Amino acid sequence: MDWSVYIILCSDGSLYTGISTDVERRFLQHLNGKGAKFFRGRQPLNVAYRETNYSRADACRRESAIKKMRRAEKWALIQQNRLLLRDGVMPPSS
Repeated sequence: MDWSVYIILCSDGSLYTGISTDVERRFLQHLNGKGAKFFRGRQPLNVAYRETNYSRADACRRESAIKKMRRAEKWALIQQNRLLLRDGVMPPSS
């Protein structure tokens, strides 16, 4: 089963990082109050970043590495991904 690492932009400007086999389903869970406690008092706005094709163990390691990043580093990942998509270049999947 392929796992993804994702970053969600929240209504208060914060960034939430998580893993899932189905990012869209997980986003909806967060949106409907069935996800992480992190979303109490803030709303998820969109999935701002995603990396795919991980094993569960590798996804957990990558999630941990992203969570240790400074906010500016996370925004750099998001921005780099957006530029690649805008230019029609597929971002690396892992």
